[in-house]
Amino acid sequence: IKELIINTKTNQEIINSLKNTYKLTTTITDDIYYLDNYNNIYKSVNNMIYIIGIKHLINYLIYILKRNISHFQEVIIKNNNDYLRMDIHTKRNLELTESMRNKERMFSLLWLLDETKTAMGSRKLKSWLEFPLTNIKEIEARYNIVSTLLEEFIISEELRRYLYEVYDLERLCGRISLGSANGRDLLQLKNSLKVLPEINNILKQINYKKLEDTTDLYDLLEASLYETPPATLKEGYLIKKGFNTELDELKDLRSGGKEFISNYEQEEREKTGIKNLKVGFNKVFGYYIEISKGNLSLVKEEFGYIRKQTLANCERFINPILKEKEDLVLSAEEKIINLEYELFINIREKCNEYVHKLQEISKIISEIDVLSSFALISEKYHYTKPTISVDNTLEIIEGRHPVVEKVIKNEYVPNDIIMDKDTSILLITGPNMAGKSTYMRQVALITLMAQVGSF
Repeated sequence: IKELIINTKTNQEIINSLKNTYKLTTTITDDIYYLDNYNNIYKSVNNMIYIIGIKHLINYLIYILKRNISHFQEVIIKNNNDYLRMDIHTKRNLELTESMRNKERMFSLLWLLDETKTAMGSRKLKSWLEFPLTNIKEIEARYNIVSTLLEEFIISEELRRYLYEVYDLERLCGRISLGSANGRDLLQLKNSLKVLPEINNILKQINYKKLEDTTDLYDLLEASLYETPPATLKEGYLIKKGFNTELDELKDLRSGGKEFISNYEQEEREKTGIKNLKVGFNKVFGYYIEISKGNLSLVKEEFGYIRKQTLANCERFINPILKEKEDLVLSAEEKIINLEYELFINIREKCNEYVHKLQEISKIISEIDVLSSFALISEKYHYTKPTISVDNTLEIIEGRHPVVEKVIKNEYVPNDIIMDKDTSILLITGPNMAGKSTYMRQVALITLMAQVGSF
């Protein structure tokens, strides 16, 4: 727990203990969100106490943290009976997500099993390991997909190649909803959407869930966004040519600057007889006519040149024609940046309409990513599909501790454990460093892997 939001009815001693003993950030507020804007978040919740708690949190997020929560998905009330219950000490001792020695991911079960291709898949795997299933039907469904991916290894390889092209859709949805997504974020979204039809075809072949169609959104992003947008939104170079007529006209005016400089330079050289006369442009001084010190005597009053800047080897001048052109080009640049920004915001708002659809897609992508990781790991380390018993028997023949086996240089010696339906406890003895705790952890990890759907 990082932070608690509680009301004034909470016992002061508890509040003091949370702050002083557990050093938790604690916010005390009684305000509850009374509008109906976010009913979809708790529409499936029947318990009024939960609903009040949710409204309490919504109020805190909107009015105290000033957050946009339009991307929030429906609340899930987790039923403890649906998952294998483990306390924090069990998770730590079994080193499910981090090793006990250095508190890092390396040498944990997560580290071993994570061959996922997406950030969403990696997070999903962590969540599955912390909440192993108890529903045999759901576990078996996961086994079936892993089996299919192992049998259809060409399809499986193809799937992993496409998954690698998918960016973190969950994070992108958050950025789009909060209005903080930039050009690069939308480009990542576009590149992810590009491979979704291919992934969908594979999901059909292996009888997995179907992805919703996002062709319209992909077409919009493909038609509108440059392939190399800048990091900020006020630099221009966001929107492609051909997407907006007004923008194209302004860009033509801006790009006419180089052609104009070349033509005008030639005209002025012929008019003045100054062969090394140069016409240039920079962002500080705008347009200028540059004449070397040796040719200054050739500048006549009738040319209408006004001195603008003196340099070591030359003088720079301006005239009415250049001034007029400068105003046009500079105003075009500003208009382009403003119009591109406006168009980009509209595109981002259009993306926001797809957020809930994209969240559903990311959910399916993350699941299939984990299952494909299980299939790869099973093949790599020669794992076996478990058979689940319901009569309290445990039979593991030639079991191996998954992490220890990968880490040690010598060959791991497999071992058995058999507990029949009448045996609920066994006593293990032996000298220090004989491998008692490794053996016990091995049994727990194999059981856990079976309950998350892994071989």
